[in-house]
Amino acid sequence: MSEWAGAGRLVLAATPMGDVGDASQRLRAALAGAEVVAAEDTRRTRALAKALGVEITGRVVSFYDHVEVARIPLLLDEIEAGHTVLLVTDAGMPSVSDPGYRMVAACVERGLPVTCLPGPSAVTTALALSGLPMERFCFDGFAPRKSGQRKEWLRTLATEPRAVVFFEAPHRLADCLTDAVAVLGPDRRAAVCRELTKTYEEVVRGTLAELAAWSADGARGEITVVLEGAQPISTDPADLVDEVEALVAEGLRLKDACARIAATAGASRRELYDAVLAARAAN
Repeated sequence: MSEWAGAGRLVLAATPMGDVGDASQRLRAALAGAEVVAAEDTRRTRALAKALGVEITGRVVSFYDHVEVARIPLLLDEIEAGHTVLLVTDAGMPSVSDPGYRMVAACVERGLPVTCLPGPSAVTTALALSGLPMERFCFDGFAPRKSGQRKEWLRTLATEPRAVVFFEAPHRLADCLTDAVAVLGPDRRAAVCRELTKTYEEVVRGTLAELAAWSADGARGEITVVLEGAQPISTDPADLVDEVEALVAEGLRLKDACARIAATAGASRRELYDAVLAARAAN
């Protein structure tokens, strides 16, 4: 009997991001032996199995965002009946900006075994290729879609000392990088990783200003961005005046803008407010 049969557990499995040669032997065995394969896209999973020369013998069910909650009770019942449920997404590791974590949480709550077959990940692949310091990093999912929300999010990264990895849609990349220049400055370094492990893989490295200019003509494919961790910033209120004025120009009240920048920079809100007034008087 296959090691994947009769185990009564949830198995999360990473799938290739593009090159099927990245599939592990354990993934092949799991696809062939699991009683239930829960797939983000059943057609893509069947196509992957065919490319790997594997016959899926278990039942294949869809498991994508809109049906995830409804499917969980049925999959829990399968596990409790002693069956292996293999959970795969279109590419990379389940639960990382893909369906999966709710299923894991449900298994943990019910005391059911969960294991993982490690493999391809856009996050760690992009970090390795970025050429940026990455001893410490954080992953922040997809960038917000709307410019206002995106700028708010970018401001939270202004003093983040760790490298930040995030995903972006190709048609929003130029706008995102333009907002990053406005909020984080033109000189912060980053890397845009496109179509990782695929035929047209491309990694573009440079400052945010350089990358914004590069992306202006458009980009295609799956995009992962790595942003360099922030360097220590000055807490001299005079050095923060321009950042306050930028927020005021966007419509924020002066006191609110001072409070926000002071909190981010670790400066005195009162001293920053006085510095803005002094700078205005000098001009």
